[in-house]
Amino acid sequence: MNPGMDRNASTAAGLAQFDLTGMRRGVEKESLRVTAESVLAATPHPAALGSALTHPRITTDFSESQVELITGVHPDVASCLEELNQIQQVTLRALGNEMLWASSMPCGLPSDDAIPIGQYGSSNDGRAKSVYRVGLGHRYGRRMQTISGIHYNWSLPGVSSEGYFGLIRNFRRHAFLLLYLFGASPAVCSTFVAGRKHPLQALNQYTMYLPYATSLRMGRLGYQSDAQATLAVSYNSLSGYVDALARAMRQPYPAYEAIGVRNADGQYLQLATSLLQIENEFYASIRPKRVTQPGERPLHALRARGVEYVEVRLMDLDPFEPVGINAQTMRFLDAFLLHCLFTSSPPDTPTEIAALARNQHLVAERGREPGLLLERGEAQVALTEWAAELLEEMEVFARRLDADQGGTHHIDALLSARQALAHPDTLPSARVLEAVKAQPNGSFVAFVRGQSKAIKQQMLASALAPEVEQRFAALAQRSVQDQRALEAADTLDFDDYLRAYLSPDSLAL
Repeated sequence: MNPGMDRNASTAAGLAQFDLTGMRRGVEKESLRVTAESVLAATPHPAALGSALTHPRITTDFSESQVELITGVHPDVASCLEELNQIQQVTLRALGNEMLWASSMPCGLPSDDAIPIGQYGSSNDGRAKSVYRVGLGHRYGRRMQTISGIHYNWSLPGVSSEGYFGLIRNFRRHAFLLLYLFGASPAVCSTFVAGRKHPLQALNQYTMYLPYATSLRMGRLGYQSDAQATLAVSYNSLSGYVDALARAMRQPYPAYEAIGVRNADGQYLQLATSLLQIENEFYASIRPKRVTQPGERPLHALRARGVEYVEVRLMDLDPFEPVGINAQTMRFLDAFLLHCLFTSSPPDTPTEIAALARNQHLVAERGREPGLLLERGEAQVALTEWAAELLEEMEVFARRLDADQGGTHHIDALLSARQALAHPDTLPSARVLEAVKAQPNGSFVAFVRGQSKAIKQQMLASALAPEVEQRFAALAQRSVQDQRALEAADTLDFDDYLRAYLSPDSLAL
């Protein structure tokens, strides 16, 4: 009997136990605010958008100049995209002459210390968020933190924490496929690497690149850390994962001890001198998540109530799409995540974890290189061969989704991926590189500026229903009131608040 038929029958039986109509997804989109001249905006978060601390849909990420747009939880792709579109329309209307940068890799940047840290008011919670970001700047540099992306939050009712961790292990094994198909950051502005050692080639004085790169954002120039490279975090169990991150938040790290917690004037330089200040500092392509209660640590929430959803963190902004991602990509992600969930997922090992890191860097920096080989167990396999196998295995999930939802959208997404695999010149990373080279001066910044302006004009020209405008105006007003209430309710001074929040007891049950 054909082993593939056995595997497909087993997969179908597993799928049959779940109601896929209960699948939920949401999107978080980060973007830099820039001037019409493609310079990082130096203005505060627009007052018309309310409080970045308490607004449920519009906040900031690392920088005051880096907005984050957050959809709610949606039962279908169309409604999720519609909300993201509305949030971006509202945001663009509040920006005046500024615009949202359409690429994951940043615009021309000022000196590191001139990149503004996010500000969240005078409450203890707001001050802690800012101090955490100050610490990130000291540890990794502020330029790296201006890299932006799309986070895709996904859940399926009935999946246990054990099931989600199996999904995560398979996701990490197969994430190279997403980097290959959807990576869109093969080039950067030369200011991003000024004064740094890097492997990039000069396209010209304005632009650095790698000829076969897919996602420099996910390579060694992106969200990487030599310190965190010592953390071989395993995803074999919830308890093991939580314990590993809890240890990292207690483990002293000499380079961070040298920075200190405060300077001579008493100003905070970071939250702590441990390897991780807080759990969210751990860089990962996917995270297990649980909605927290007020004042609760994320790891405590996971330990107490288990995994609620996963957060996919490796998607680049697609500069050819108005909101950075399209429906077909989201449907591909749904089928991909189902594949990760319902296929065999053996435990990871330190050896495999190291190999996966090497695979990620290879695909990020050389993914479109003909004949590129990846590590799979003790063997090497061509990226295109492994990718084709995964796409074939995904078909049963795409067909089940189409059967439940009607139409052929998921199979179409799979067919599009197969075509892209056969024609790498059609991939977003290849299209970006060609578009950059087509600029009169070969400038990455000029290309993204043009895309950003076109997207802003297109979105401002689209009507926004009066009830949507009213709803977001009310959300902004309420968020300001909520921030004031938090500030008025504080009873601890900031030092005592931090001691309590960072105490190991806050992570225990």
